[in-house]
Amino acid sequence: MIVLDLRNIIISLSLAVHISLLWILFRYGRKTPGGAAYSLAVLAIAGWILPMIFYRANLFGQAVLWVRLLYIMASFTSVTFLFFTLVFPESKKKYSLLQIFLLLENLVIIYLLIHPTYIIRGVEFVPGHESIILWGPLYFIFATHISLFFLSGFVILFRKLHYYTGNQRRQIILILSGYFLGSNLAMMTNLILPWIGYFELNWSGQIFSTILAIFTTYAILKYQLLSIKILITESLLIILNLFILSNVFLSISLIDFLISAVVFCLVLFLSYLLLNGVRKEVERREEMQKLAGEVEHANQTLVTLDKAKSEFLSIVAHQLRTPLTVIGGYISLLREGAYGKTTAKVEEVFSAIDQNNKKLNQLVDEFLDITRLEEQRLQYVARPLDIRKVIDTVVERLVDIAKTKRVKIIVSLPDEPVMISGDEEKLNHIFDHLIDNAIKYGEAQDVHIKMVVDGEGVLVKVKDGGIGIKEADLPNLFQKFYRTDNAKMVDANGVGLGLFLCKKFVEAHNGWVGVESLGVNKGSTFNVWLPLKR
Repeated sequence: MIVLDLRNIIISLSLAVHISLLWILFRYGRKTPGGAAYSLAVLAIAGWILPMIFYRANLFGQAVLWVRLLYIMASFTSVTFLFFTLVFPESKKKYSLLQIFLLLENLVIIYLLIHPTYIIRGVEFVPGHESIILWGPLYFIFATHISLFFLSGFVILFRKLHYYTGNQRRQIILILSGYFLGSNLAMMTNLILPWIGYFELNWSGQIFSTILAIFTTYAILKYQLLSIKILITESLLIILNLFILSNVFLSISLIDFLISAVVFCLVLFLSYLLLNGVRKEVERREEMQKLAGEVEHANQTLVTLDKAKSEFLSIVAHQLRTPLTVIGGYISLLREGAYGKTTAKVEEVFSAIDQNNKKLNQLVDEFLDITRLEEQRLQYVARPLDIRKVIDTVVERLVDIAKTKRVKIIVSLPDEPVMISGDEEKLNHIFDHLIDNAIKYGEAQDVHIKMVVDGEGVLVKVKDGGIGIKEADLPNLFQKFYRTDNAKMVDANGVGLGLFLCKKFVEAHNGWVGVESLGVNKGSTFNVWLPLKR
């Protein structure tokens, strides 16, 4: 019967870890680089651990049998490690001849281990201490076999460090670290110290092998986009169920056996539910991460396109400004008679050209302002201003346009100066655009401009009785390039930048702008609030 002393319990834990790793490699690592080869290595290590438990317990009184099996499996650990280093992380060679050589060489070692006197002659039991293995004259061959194969594997991995980069190089470093630490400690306690007659640590090599197995399994799976959370959960559940299952077989009575069996079945069922829940959660999270990555990529693409659009607008605007300025200059000269007297009909043509040229200039200015806003290069020159004079200047400039459309501008301003701190050019743009829109879309209805001063600021209301705004359009009206359908019918040439710039300019003055409308053909009122200068 197996006696579960502390050392056997620790060895059993190591065995459970290796079984878990073997299961993980079987499920997730078979198709990864070196995964199949390393599965054989883990199987060999697990096969090396189990006989140690039987040997220490002298199961069935066959200690010599178990110790021979122990060292046979130890020989496989070195052979499988060497083969793994040859095929990891990738190999186009088949190594058929090498596999035959390794198999034949290992068969020779197995024969020497089975022989009653060549390597192992017997076992001597020492009460209270680890048993002593009696070595034969050819033990040095076994020691050379183990050491040479492990050393060859290390040399191969070190050479591969120079050929690989990135994730593959990091994988090799992890494997080298784990094997260099684990295998050297295991060879010291299980190969060298027993050779010189010290057996008290002969059981600890199996523990050290856990280090190299974990490192290598992690290295193989780490960069394969597998869920570490699922792997850890599966490993813990496998270990838990193995220990509960061991209690079933170690039961000393029928009652204990039935209780342990029921507990095992219950834990096994709960483990299934838990693992299934974890897997679904991880799948959802991975799907979300995938979607987040796609959104991030799309966002980066939009940022790039937006930047390209801004650069295009800036280039176009700068290229248009010079010829438009030249056209404006020639129109002024022609209207002033610099090239001869003009008739009333020709004067009307010049006036129409001049008006459209100014619209183009305004559009170019808007494009440039948009570009400067997005690049955070737009400058504001604030100084004390009487907001009434800004309104008067804009109205004076637009009164002729209003007359051509049979629109009357009715202004109601306070008698006293209303002082604010602002950029005169930007404020002119704000009210010029709002009043011009009221004239354009007012359908020959009067435009009312009213100014109301409260304790903190001044509210300017620009009201028309024109085409109005749908309720659905109100939240989007100040967005870039947004235009309502009825506005497009009145003026098809607009681009939807004016109100966007108005909002940005007002907010830069620490104010706000809003709009009110009862619906289509019911007019609209634009409200601009600006803080008073203190």
